[in-house]
This record gives sequence, C-alpha cells and structure tokens, in this order.
Amino acid sequence: MSERIRQERLERLREIVARLPEATLQGDQHLKLAVRGKTFGYYMNDHHGDGVVGVALKAAPGEQEALVQADPERYYVPAYLGAKGWVALRLDLPTVDWDEAGEMITDAYRLQAPRSLAARTGP
Repeated sequence: MSERIRQERLERLREIVARLPEATLQGDQHLKLAVRGKTFGYYMNDHHGDGVVGVALKAAPGEQEALVQADPERYYVPAYLGAKGWVALRLDLPTVDWDEAGEMITDAYRLQAPRSLAARTGP
C-alpha cells in the first residue's frame, strides 16, 4: 500500500471518529480511539512488523468469531486484544467498505461511551 493511500485511509478513519460525540484519536503510528478515557479501538499500522494496516475494535460477544469466519480476508483476530473478543478490520485491502467500517466503529464506540453520548449516535 502506498503512503498516499495509507494517509487517505487514515483521514477517512479520522472523519468517522470526528462524527462521534467526544471521541478522540490519540497517538502516532498506533492511534487510540477513545471516549471519555475509555478505549474502543486502535488504528494499527504495521503492528509489530506484521505488515497489516487495520483498525481493531471492541466487539459484542460472538461478533469476532462470526466476522472472522465469514470473511478472514477482511477480518482478523488482533494481537493481545483478540483474547478479549475484539475484532480487527483490514484497511490495506484494495477496497474498503467505509459504510461498514463506520458502523463497526460506531458499534465499538457505543460499547464504551456513556449512555447519554451513545444515544446521540442514533438508533
């Protein structure tokens, strides 16, 4: 993946996070997605030299297994967080379904955000 495409995809991720009330993206190469001090995701760029660019997200019980089984090319079990049920979505494939990415990021946000903030993201 070229640096230009990597930056474009990171910018799309920033736009999605910016739409979530009080959500922040912090860090350098491996950015933390958080709301009021609670982490709901990580942007990972070549994590431990694995060559993968993706976003690891907190997931509802059973979601990780279902997604990885359904499409192991796009979804994977992230290092360290996978044991806690988190799932990762690859952002380095030729195409990214940004609507789906947005839904997954919003779902992860809702799992960590206070109810009053989560309610502002819609039904």
